[in-house]
Amino acid sequence: MFGSLKALPADPILGLLAKYREDANPQKIDLGVGVYKNEAGHTAVLDCVKKAEKYRLDNEDTKVYIGPTGSPLFNDEMAKLIFGNHKVLQDNRTRTVSTPGGTGALRVAAEFIKSCKPGATIWVSNPTWANHTGLFQAAGLTVKTYPYYDYENKSLDFDGMLAALKQVSADDAVLLHACCHNPSGMDLNQEQWQQVADVAKSVGFLPVVDMAYQGFGDGLDEDAYGLRLMANSVEEMIVCSSCSKNFGLYRDRIGATTIIGKSSAAVDIAYSVLLYVIRVIYSMPPAHGAALVETILSSDELRHEWYNELSEMRDRINGNRRLIVDKLKENGVTRNFDFITEQKGMFSFLGITPEQVQQLQDEYAIYMVGSSRMSIAGIANSNVDYLAQSIAKVL
Repeated sequence: MFGSLKALPADPILGLLAKYREDANPQKIDLGVGVYKNEAGHTAVLDCVKKAEKYRLDNEDTKVYIGPTGSPLFNDEMAKLIFGNHKVLQDNRTRTVSTPGGTGALRVAAEFIKSCKPGATIWVSNPTWANHTGLFQAAGLTVKTYPYYDYENKSLDFDGMLAALKQVSADDAVLLHACCHNPSGMDLNQEQWQQVADVAKSVGFLPVVDMAYQGFGDGLDEDAYGLRLMANSVEEMIVCSSCSKNFGLYRDRIGATTIIGKSSAAVDIAYSVLLYVIRVIYSMPPAHGAALVETILSSDELRHEWYNELSEMRDRINGNRRLIVDKLKENGVTRNFDFITEQKGMFSFLGITPEQVQQLQDEYAIYMVGSSRMSIAGIANSNVDYLAQSIAKVL
């Protein structure tokens, strides 16, 4: 059976990480992997998470399954975090399930869409997170792209995006990034979100909103503005959310899939299909990460501490954007990199060629994806001068 297989290339980001780890250069910089790092280059456990873990250790008395839906308290708290006091919650039009991370949430959504319409088409932004295409195709969906990032002008191609969405079929799904677009960092503003919501309502396609970075852009409510606006306009919608980044629970793999239906009765029917999808994929979700999140969100003290820690991460990322732009100017770079400060979240395209990216890696031990997508969290006061000097030399 195995003899017919041919080796597949390694994931480019994971391969980049392996090369970085093997590099002996003491000045090496990792701008590839999309995890938050502090000033010391470490992805630390949040203090609020440590306290929640202690509470769990002291109070957990069973390891029995928690059921396909996951923890009801986690699901309720996530729905409130996503939607605030939105009318879809008041009207009982949402159902949320726990999933193995944000990737699991997306795969559950994809399988659910296939149950609604086998062979359905889902449209994703060009560019989008590298894993989106593979996981949707693995679920049997057809993947097409709509214009999004203007590489030449380092800006959003909103006119191209809107024109493409107007041509989408009513039976199609459209993936939208709620905030902190991965990989471009270029987000829709409020007026643009309204226009996209109007098109979604007019055309009738299914919005699938991926929210992996809530709180990393402008704030928890600010980052959910677009999807909440969308929920005002459409009868059906899917939201895939992740606790990997904003809670720092990367390896604990906890996320959520939320569906919105036309009515409470209609969403109950969809919910029954969603539960079957989960049952035949992984049966039951992991419990540990969900227990930590629900403990934090249901405690006034821990929730406040989480707000502060999340704000610290967000402020550091936004500060790094200005820092690298200023340092490039200090090193005599005349090319305009101000677009970096206008973007949100973990990532930005530096806008250099693949050859220059390779030169940074080979000559200066600076690692980023070949598209020049760099993780802003990898920048630190201790390495920014070397980074800016190296980029200046390559340019």
